[in-house]
Amino acid sequence: MLDDPSAPIRVALIGYGLGGEVFHAPLVHADPDLTLTTIVTSDPGRRERAAARYPDARIVEGADAIWARADDHDLVIVCTPNVAHVPLATAALEAGSAVVVDKPLAASADDGRALATLAADRGLLLSVFQNRRWDGDFLTVRRLIADDALGTVFRFASRFERWRPQRDDGWRERGEPGEAGGLLWDLGSHLVDQASQLFGRPTHVYAEVDRRRAGVEVDDDVFVALTHPGGVRSHLWASATAAIGGPRFHVLGARGAFEKHGLDPQEDALAGGASPNDPGYGTEPEGRWGRLSDGTTERAVPTEPGDYAAYYRGIAASLRTGAPPPVDARDAIEGLEVLEAARESSRTGTVVALPGR
Repeated sequence: MLDDPSAPIRVALIGYGLGGEVFHAPLVHADPDLTLTTIVTSDPGRRERAAARYPDARIVEGADAIWARADDHDLVIVCTPNVAHVPLATAALEAGSAVVVDKPLAASADDGRALATLAADRGLLLSVFQNRRWDGDFLTVRRLIADDALGTVFRFASRFERWRPQRDDGWRERGEPGEAGGLLWDLGSHLVDQASQLFGRPTHVYAEVDRRRAGVEVDDDVFVALTHPGGVRSHLWASATAAIGGPRFHVLGARGAFEKHGLDPQEDALAGGASPNDPGYGTEPEGRWGRLSDGTTERAVPTEPGDYAAYYRGIAASLRTGAPPPVDARDAIEGLEVLEAARESSRTGTVVALPGR
């Protein structure tokens, strides 16, 4: 907790690529409890854009400028290529700051556990930006299950599918193990986290992790099947090779089914300069609502408003009052254990059993 719970929470953001510019900076800036104090980016164009949009923030080229003024920051957000997540989060914790790390937390569960241990030893918050817990469509599925609208759920299908037939030169498509590139670690982090939030930590994992496009170094076509406690099965897809995508969610229960197409609108809204404080932010038009059927009748289900800003409201509450963080680092570590089991399953062609907690 902060020494002065009434003072603004001073935030340093490391990284101003897609994640920093589109997600973290706007969400922090919109929260009255948070102050965007410092932005770190070495790219001249990004520095110029950051300075224009956040004139009260200090724009610096390297993270050393944060450690040199550690007392000026209460929270450090690490939103860099995955290979830098652990060293930067480690440095921030050692400097005495609470830390948010963009997903995935680390390239391995062991590295994630080491970070969590350091944070616990220092008595500091460590959380992971699993923002898609606040996708409107996911919140809708969660509500339907909580309301027992489907009866006992036995199968859950979830997809993030794109059509990107040509590889790009970004770090996400580099093959070095430390880069933690590829779709399994990228979109798979969200897919596994959402399924585990709904149905519990998986007990068994089967996966097909493939490279489909010419010249790619990392997986670009992924299928993961999870068995959850109680027998619920999740089927998860992530692909860069889907010219026609399947439904975002397809949920089957004993009394009915729910299907939803399309992606949550928040990313596009934020990329277009919207603020989560804008009227209508995070809402979907009726034409994009999902469908609920009991096999005889069918009706459209209004999509819950998406709310990525809830993550940073939770971070502020945790720092001010000691409330549980909106995403516990242990959840992210368990997600990494599932991703590692998926990679092993694909390599061996077997179903991998996960040990109990």
